[in-house]
Amino acid sequence: MNMRSKAVKAMGIVAIGSVVALTLAGCSRGGDAGGGDDGKGGDSGAPAASPGITDDAITLGVTTPLSGATAGPGNCTVAGLVAYFGQAGPIEFGDGKTREVTVEAFDDAYDPQKALSNFQQNQSNVFAFTSGLGTPTNRAYREAAIEEEVPQALVMTGDPLFSDRTESPWQLGFVPIYQNEGAAFGELLASSEEDHKVAILFQNDDYGKGYVEGFKSAIEGADNIEVVKELSYEATDTAVDAQLTELAASGADVFFNAMSITPLAIASIEKARELSWTPSWFLPSNTSSPGAILTPAAANAEDGFYSVSFAKAPQSPAFAEDEDVKGFLAALEEFSGDYTTKPDFPHCMWSYMVGATLEEAFKGMTEPTRENFMKSLTDISDFTAPLMLEGTSIDTTKDGQPAVASVVVQRFNGKGYENAESFD
Repeated sequence: MNMRSKAVKAMGIVAIGSVVALTLAGCSRGGDAGGGDDGKGGDSGAPAASPGITDDAITLGVTTPLSGATAGPGNCTVAGLVAYFGQAGPIEFGDGKTREVTVEAFDDAYDPQKALSNFQQNQSNVFAFTSGLGTPTNRAYREAAIEEEVPQALVMTGDPLFSDRTESPWQLGFVPIYQNEGAAFGELLASSEEDHKVAILFQNDDYGKGYVEGFKSAIEGADNIEVVKELSYEATDTAVDAQLTELAASGADVFFNAMSITPLAIASIEKARELSWTPSWFLPSNTSSPGAILTPAAANAEDGFYSVSFAKAPQSPAFAEDEDVKGFLAALEEFSGDYTTKPDFPHCMWSYMVGATLEEAFKGMTEPTRENFMKSLTDISDFTAPLMLEGTSIDTTKDGQPAVASVVVQRFNGKGYENAESFD
């Protein structure tokens, strides 16, 4: 890939202070206030530009955990996005204007109240919010985004609410819904010729419950699968040793760990080893990183770790010479700044793909308004973003589904992941 010299601007801003009331709604809604610098609108008959966009620039906001237990994947949600637009340079939009893309990142530390505050304090200054990590944090400002008609586009939550066009007209999720990932695990296990006992640990929120729902729907009617124990934990918990001890005593040979907290994922692997419990593992895509989770936990290929993916993993030997991967790594190294230059979490690749998808939407925009952006965004189909695995693609046209709906089940081989055709 050609590396353009002009880097994207990026600012890491920690939102602090009291919550700012939304008192100037009339000035902040898309299309209601002029944000362009050409004076269009009014007598000209052209629509007024929404906040956050001018004839030569557009500003995107990301509220995401840049500190705390989920700071690793949170920083990746910004790093890949910044890297993509730094590499791409100014983008030519569908209205014929060429604009530089600026990314402003706000730390919410995975705290819903902070995410809401970030939105309230910045929604008049950014064109759209995008890429941010977390179901509770994205939910925290969803209703406000709808009220103020501010796009909450391609956010990193598998909550199906964000892909329901009726309930969430200004939203769209990027990653597969949790039910789709859970179902992929279940289908692979149900196809096994052996009998299996399954233990489940899930995060007690929509994230964990969605994974379990999809998994159970896929194994329904499978005579070879029995769920023998099912426990939950809270996202605020600092340890799950008690749950692991109880689950290990169940005699399960398969462990479905629907967990989103990186330190707890590592601790779960270490605790199971301490208990001499050696099941096969199913891990969600966002807590299955070889570099950030499996290697620190001393996992190896014989442990039987399965996950799902739709993105090429730079750590995998299979993609060592892949042009997409080489271009991505070069962009991450040159443009991601203080966020991270190491793609230890899949969110780095996902946010890079978000950037490519946003560029497609920008190319379809014929007016500098948030409404026109949402129209263009939800009209993308059969688009293969950089880093996408074979068999997956971007499709934003289907109500009830996020931009990425398909996944590939993979197994850890000691260094990275390779496609799993069957459950061994």
